[in-house]
Amino acid sequence: MAPGGDGFAAVILAAGQGKRMGTALAKVLHPVGGEPMIRHVVTTARESGARPIVIVVGHQARDVQRAFSGDDGDIVFAFQEEQLGTGHAAEVGLSALSPGAKHLYLLCGDAPLIRTVTLRRLARLHGEAHAAATMLTAFAGKPHGYGRVVREGAELVGVVEEADATDAQKTITEINTGAYAFEIAFLRAALPRIRAENNQGEFYLPDVFPIARAEGRVILGLDLVTPEEGLGVNTQADLRRAQEIHEERKSEG
Repeated sequence: MAPGGDGFAAVILAAGQGKRMGTALAKVLHPVGGEPMIRHVVTTARESGARPIVIVVGHQARDVQRAFSGDDGDIVFAFQEEQLGTGHAAEVGLSALSPGAKHLYLLCGDAPLIRTVTLRRLARLHGEAHAAATMLTAFAGKPHGYGRVVREGAELVGVVEEADATDAQKTITEINTGAYAFEIAFLRAALPRIRAENNQGEFYLPDVFPIARAEGRVILGLDLVTPEEGLGVNTQADLRRAQEIHEERKSEG
């Protein structure tokens, strides 16, 4: 694989309603810098070399589709009828990918601050290690609500969600940002094998990690140099913070 994101496709998860935002607007359509946040994620994926880009839509699907114009010919939409978790959403996205790309970025449509240079670092690490999966992680002072990264020594072994975490696991400050690089063949084979055996009754995407380990495959975590890049927008306060960071970046050039 060439350096950067060449040979990559992208799947962007954008099906959720975002009830905590407190508005009728689909979460990914809330603006950052005057533009729907989903467009920031698409632009970053595109600049990172991803082709094609699959957007998994659900809530207000037509409105999300209308956020993209005729010059977005590299975008494919996949409809997730029921929101059954990130693993299910990833499977819906994969179903819309035609053969060709060997790797993909899997990104969240509500995380508009990840930079192109970061995705290229992720792709490079993933490719050089011949990894099945590589996850972007961050260290959070207040990790409540995020999936915790579980390690054995330095080795990444999985992710435990807040609802399923023990008291000890809730003290972990390394979190899953929801951004990954995957080998597509591995992901296609692994996703049908995960089960919704958790307190949320959902299919969690990181449950493919134990499958990779059992097969002797490499899974990696790449810690974000600037944790703010992993900010997921779930509330109006998050949206204000994302806007502040966006403006700071513009002023810094």
